[in-house]
Amino acid sequence: MTDKEKMHSGDVYYPSGDEIMTEQLACLDKLYDFNMTRPTELDKRAAMLKEMFAEIGEDCYIEPPLHANWGGKHVHLGNAVYANFGLTLVDDTHIYIGDNTMLAPNVVIATAGHPINPELRAKGYQYNMPVRIGKNCWLGAGVLVMPGVTIGDNSVIGAGSVVTKDIPANVVAVGNPCKVLREIGEHDREYYFKNRKINYEEL
Repeated sequence: MTDKEKMHSGDVYYPSGDEIMTEQLACLDKLYDFNMTRPTELDKRAAMLKEMFAEIGEDCYIEPPLHANWGGKHVHLGNAVYANFGLTLVDDTHIYIGDNTMLAPNVVIATAGHPINPELRAKGYQYNMPVRIGKNCWLGAGVLVMPGVTIGDNSVIGAGSVVTKDIPANVVAVGNPCKVLREIGEHDREYYFKNRKINYEEL
């Protein structure tokens, strides 16, 4: 198995060989061009993302600057995914994000890790594990999602959380390491922030 094939197998591999670096740099050139677009060039941005990403649905929006190891080449977005500025995608292998998910500023989603063994790290070896984020999730500002993690549909991850293990659907989870705080329920149908009630008649 080549190092390029090992990128998506979970095996330890060397990421800086000529074949990998040539392809990766071409992706990063496209990312550079995306980040240099003007705020009014919305159609241009949308067209560029369709070229850069593995999959991208309708009505997705990513606010530059975007940082991505492979320029989004291994990223799969559903419909209406929104990412605020400073999103970092360590997309050395696949990242899946479902419909209507929102990412606040400075979210990091990482698929790449390095062996704890210092001898292997000194030689530049790494491994990659895919990340899956469900539909209709909200990741608060500064959330860090670690390799191999799955976050279930509708869940909210509190700002600054470090997600090291899977999070189920329909929960609020916070902290470092991130843990489930509570389920999303009837209270959330009535209140949107502290004691502020939702006025459905005005929505």
